Amino acid sequence: MAKKTQTIVWDRTDGTRGPAPSHSRDEFAAAAMELASEGGLPSVSTRRIAQKLGVSQSAVYRYVSGADDIFDIMVDATVGEIDLEVPLRGEAIDDLIALARRAKSVHVKYPWLLDLPVESMRVGPRTIDFLEYALRAMASVDVPGNVKMQTIAVLNALVQQFARAEVSGGESRQGRLIAQVAYLHKIAEQGSHPFLAAVLTPADVDHVPGDMFDQVLRRVLEGVLAGD
Repeated sequence: MAKKTQTIVWDRTDGTRGPAPSHSRDEFAAAAMELASEGGLPSVSTRRIAQKLGVSQSAVYRYVSGADDIFDIMVDATVGEIDLEVPLRGEAIDDLIALARRAKSVHVKYPWLLDLPVESMRVGPRTIDFLEYALRAMASVDVPGNVKMQTIAVLNALVQQFARAEVSGGESRQGRLIAQVAYLHKIAEQGSHPFLAAVLTPADVDHVPGDMFDQVLRRVLEGVLAGD
């Protein structure tokens, strides 16, 4: 028996049943995002969205069929805040790093994005625009299409990880990091870890690692796009 294909939210017309919808999909997304920003992802529900919009809960189901639809709309709305009008410079890795910086800023602005259920693909009109922009940045790179898609997946994963670290940062975390760096040097100086000692310098003991996002992303992208 063939598996039944689900209808995603983008294939569903707003408010297909009953009278004409009183709110747009963008307004629906804005309400859900506001709830998430106020109380985190667990605070997002059809009941609370209905209250925000001033409609009945049953009316919400004219727009979505469940949580996945809600999350898809929310994610797509946030991706719409990533500026894709920035001209490409023609250097694939530089352009991808610049894009990743803008994407990370959106994740930091909406930390609830980091709590979404992990999916291999969550697409919508704006996320497809994001894919198109990233692929256009790699137009001159001579690697197969699947490698380019893998590159975007790796970029997105690093964006999320670095955004998570930035969101969870603060003075207390900074103090903890300084203490950890000092301990690392203390152990290295004892002589039982010569390879660790070889990569550390005395100047590093008072140095707290800064934002390594660009350099880490550059090294990873260079490796992925190097091809076989």
